[in-house]
Amino acid sequence: MPSPRSSRDRRGGGGRPEFLSLVSQRGPGAPDSPARRREAGGPAAAALPEEDCMKLNPSFVGIALSSLLAIDLWASKRLGVCAAEGSAWGSARPLMKVIEVSGHGVPWLLGTCYGLCQSHSSAAREVLLNLLFALLLDLVLVAVVKGLVKRQRPTHNKMDMFVTISVDKYSFPSGHATRAALVSCFILRHLVLAVPLRVLVVLWALIVSISRVMLGRHNMTDVLFGLLLGYALYSVVEYCWLSPLNAPALFALWSR
Repeated sequence: MPSPRSSRDRRGGGGRPEFLSLVSQRGPGAPDSPARRREAGGPAAAALPEEDCMKLNPSFVGIALSSLLAIDLWASKRLGVCAAEGSAWGSARPLMKVIEVSGHGVPWLLGTCYGLCQSHSSAAREVLLNLLFALLLDLVLVAVVKGLVKRQRPTHNKMDMFVTISVDKYSFPSGHATRAALVSCFILRHLVLAVPLRVLVVLWALIVSISRVMLGRHNMTDVLFGLLLGYALYSVVEYCWLSPLNAPALFALWSR
C-alpha cells in the first residue's frame, strides 16, 4: 500500500508549486540580502563603499591644508591689533592707515605719470616708463586673481579702505604687499641709493606688508603670496624691459 506521504508527493509535486517556483527564481541566497543587492547593482553599487571610505578618511594633503588654513585664520586674527579703535593697538590705527596709503596704487601711478611728464632725461624716462608698465601689470593681475579666488576679507576688518574697486572686497592676494615687493625691488635695482636709504626702502616694504595684517585687511597667507607675486612681477618686467629699441612709439609719445 502506498504511504500517505508518497501519495501527497504525487498529487502536489513535492510541495506547493507556487513556493517552489519562487524559491527557484531567487536562488539559495537570502531574499534582499546585502550580497544580492550588490550583485544586482553591478560595479557602480560595489564602488559606493569605497567612496564613503574616501569621504570618511580624507587625504593627508587635505588635512594639512585644512590645518594650515585654521592656523592662518587664528594667527591673523590675533595679529589684527589695529583692526578697530578699540583694539589692543587701536591708537596706532591712524598711523597704519597712512602707511596703507603709501602702498596704494593710485599715488604710485600718479607719481610715476608726473615724473614722466617732468623728466628731461631719456634714461629716467626709460626707468619710469617701465615702472608704469609694472604698476599697471600689478593692478590687472591682482584684480584677476582676486576675482578668481574670491576669498573674503577677515571678519574683523572694517571696510574703510582708501579708494577701492569691486574686487577689493576680496583679500587674496594682498595688492599692497605685491606692490611693496615690486616697487622696492625696482627701486633697489635701478636707483643709486646710499645704504641707509636702501635699508629704508626694505623696511618700508616690510612695514606695508605687516600693516595689512595689523589693520585686519588681510590674512597672513594673503600677504605672503602677495610678496611672492610682487617679486615674480618684478622678474617679468626685467625680462620684458621696454626700451627705445623695442618700443619706439611709447618713448616717442613721452618725449614730446
